[in-house]
Amino acid sequence: MKTYLVTGAAGFIGANYIKYILAKHSDVKVVILDALTYAGNLGTIAKDIDNERCFFIKGDICSREVVDGLFAEYRFDYVVNFAAESHVDRSIHDPLTFARTNVMGTLALLEAAHEAWNGAWEGKRFHHVSTDEVYGALGFDGTLFTERTRYDPHSPYSASKASSDHFVRAFHDTYGLPTVVTNCSNNYGPYQFPEKLIPLFINNIRHRKPLPVNGRGENVRDWIHTEDHSSAVWEILTRGRIGETYLIGADGEMSNIAVMRMILRLMGCAEDAFDWVRDRPGHDRRYAIDSSKLRTELGWKPVRTDFEAGLQATIAWYAANRAWWEPAKAATEARYRAQGQ
Repeated sequence: MKTYLVTGAAGFIGANYIKYILAKHSDVKVVILDALTYAGNLGTIAKDIDNERCFFIKGDICSREVVDGLFAEYRFDYVVNFAAESHVDRSIHDPLTFARTNVMGTLALLEAAHEAWNGAWEGKRFHHVSTDEVYGALGFDGTLFTERTRYDPHSPYSASKASSDHFVRAFHDTYGLPTVVTNCSNNYGPYQFPEKLIPLFINNIRHRKPLPVNGRGENVRDWIHTEDHSSAVWEILTRGRIGETYLIGADGEMSNIAVMRMILRLMGCAEDAFDWVRDRPGHDRRYAIDSSKLRTELGWKPVRTDFEAGLQATIAWYAANRAWWEPAKAATEARYRAQGQ
């Protein structure tokens, strides 16, 4: 049985990954490390924590004392690092926090793995989960991000993730640490924190609150259901080539305004019932992923290829799980009011 350290797994993407591997694979032992910051919700994974196959530790990835202690106690085979500050608007207001968690936290994990494994790399993997935002923006010319695209981050968030990616690769090249990096497109699905675009719109519609659309809504994102992201991470972690980067995407390009109109239509509202707001600084125009390397090498392909059907299921999930998202949304709104935002 392999033992996994999965960081940030009380957050949206990490929690869905935990649920995926526990359901699909009986021969795994998972230790979750999460600081339970504003986007972490222990309730999301409470039913998964049985202290037999799945354990939870509250702690900060920046703390070498915490991380070293876990490596000593559990002797991890794999590390999967989902832990990150990820909201672009928050990074504009507080870039230092993003640098601390995303850069220094990743570095602390790398150092701990390097020292604990001490050159005995056989059967070990350090999988760093990153974002397509590190590549900057594409034009509306049909081009796609590939593993060879030059890094060009435009926000404090994407700059911090780009830096963490570089540290992961440096530890492979310098020390031989068995690493892999994945850069994924925009995720959607259950358990997403309510301030993100899709759950924000779903929940604001239900509460008859304003529906803000940045700029002209023409910015394009490449959407993937979080379950497909989870399956891709599993395949890359267990079968991908050490030292490589893999891009994960589901060919789900869609403009923000098209997504908004689809949500409004699926929820029985007029498709123009939104509010234009000032665009945020450095707002990238278009992201789009070429995942052919992943598909060709490992035979992976997304299952949820119909975005509208996936969105309808997501809307239904939020309707059926108000007890999960309403407290998180209320806490976020109170925090913003206290900060005068």
